[in-house]
Amino acid sequence: MTARAGTNASPAAAVASGAAPGLPPRGGVRLRALVLIRWAAVAGQLFTAAVVHWGLGFALPVLAVGGAIALSALLNLTVSLGRPASARIDDRETAIFLAFDVLQLAVLLYLTGGLFNPFALLLLAPVAIGATILSLASNIALSLLTILSIAVLGVFHQPLPWRGPLPELPDIYQAGVWAGLTLTTLLITLYGWRLAEEARQMADALAAAQAALAREQRLSALGALAAAAAHELGSPLSTIAVVAKEMLREIEPDDPLREDVELLSAESDRCRSILARLSVDPAGDVSDAYTLVPLPALIEAAAQAYDRGTVAISFESGPVGDNTPATAPIQVRSPEIMQGIGNIVQNAVSFARHDVRIATRWTADWSEVEVIDDGPGFSEALLDELGTPFISTRQGEGGHMGLGVFIAKTLLERTGATVTFGNRAIPGGGAAVSVRWPNPVFKAT
Repeated sequence: MTARAGTNASPAAAVASGAAPGLPPRGGVRLRALVLIRWAAVAGQLFTAAVVHWGLGFALPVLAVGGAIALSALLNLTVSLGRPASARIDDRETAIFLAFDVLQLAVLLYLTGGLFNPFALLLLAPVAIGATILSLASNIALSLLTILSIAVLGVFHQPLPWRGPLPELPDIYQAGVWAGLTLTTLLITLYGWRLAEEARQMADALAAAQAALAREQRLSALGALAAAAAHELGSPLSTIAVVAKEMLREIEPDDPLREDVELLSAESDRCRSILARLSVDPAGDVSDAYTLVPLPALIEAAAQAYDRGTVAISFESGPVGDNTPATAPIQVRSPEIMQGIGNIVQNAVSFARHDVRIATRWTADWSEVEVIDDGPGFSEALLDELGTPFISTRQGEGGHMGLGVFIAKTLLERTGATVTFGNRAIPGGGAAVSVRWPNPVFKAT
C-alpha cells in the first residue's frame, strides 16, 4: 500500500520565510546568553585554580593556567564590546564560540594532569550546550573536536598537581576514562540534539497551525465586515432604486436624460444584487442564524473551497439509531472547524482516484464527520504517527511540509473533537478520517 500523509503546505505559508519554501529560519542564539555562560566559566576556573594552588598547596603552572583563563576572559570582553548584547549569532558563529571553549578547557587540562584531573568532565559542558542549540552538522563537528581533545589528553599532558609521589592508575582504568568520556560525548550529542530538534519542530508546527487559524479568522472578520456594509448600504440603495424608477415613469421617452436615468436604475439594481450576495454568505454574517448552523451545512461549506473538479465529492448525512433527533445538530461556525475540515478534505482530494465521500452522522450522544476517499490509503508505518508535525511522504515536494494533518488535528481538537485516522477494510482500500464531537447540540435544546 502506498504511503500517504500530509497536505499542501499553504496554511503554513504564513510562517514561511521569503527566502525559501518551508519554515522560517531560526533566529539563532542570543550573544548575551553565551557571554554570561563563559563569564561563569571564567569565574569558576579562577576560583578552582586559586583553591588548588593556594588553598590546597598543590603546585600549578600559575602563569600558563592564568594566561589560558585570561585569554578566555579577553575574548569574551572583545565579543561583548564589539556587538550588542541582544544580538543573535548564527549556527556557525555559535559552533566556533563553543569550539574555543573546548580548546581552552583542553589546554587547562593539559597543564593540570590531562584525564587524571577530576575536572576533565567539564569537557562535556560545551557539548551539552551545543546539543540543544546547534544544527546536526555543527554538533558533529563539535563532538569530533571534543573526542579528539580527549584522545590527545589521554596521551599527552603535564603531571597532575600533587604532593608526594603521583598516583599510579592502571592502563585499563585510563582507557576506561577515555572510553567513558568519549561515549558520553556521543550520547549527549545524539540525545540532546534529538530532543531539542523535536521541541523546535513542534514549536514551528504550532506556529504554522496558529498562522492558519489567524488566516481563517481574518477571512471570517472580513466576511463580517462585508455583511455589515451590505446591511448598512441596503437602505440608502433601496431609496436610490425607488427614486430612479419614479424618474423613469415620469420622464418622456424622447427626453435626452432618459438614457442616463435608465443607466442609473440598472446600476442600482446591480449594486443591490452584489450586496445581496454578500448578505447571504453565512461566513460573513455575525447573527445567530449564521453563527450556529447545521453540522452538514457547515461541513459542506468547509469542503467547497477544495472542490477542484478533479474528483467527485459527495455528501451524506443522517441520524444513527433509534431515539435520535431527525434534524441535524447545530455547530458554531468557527475558523478552527472550517480550516481543520478543509485540510482533511484537501488531503483526501489530493490522493483520491475518483471520488471523496463525506458522511455526517449523529446520535443523541455524539456527532461525527467521516471523510473517505478511494486513494491508496495511509501507510501502516505512519498511522501511529499521523497528527504529529512534519510527517509526510511528500516532504519537500512542491512545498509539502507534512503540516496539513497536524494543523487539522490541532485545530479540531481545540473545538473538543477527537480525530482518528485509518484505512477502509474493503477491496481497493482508501483512507478514512473520523472527526467526532461529544454532546451535540440540537436546535430544539
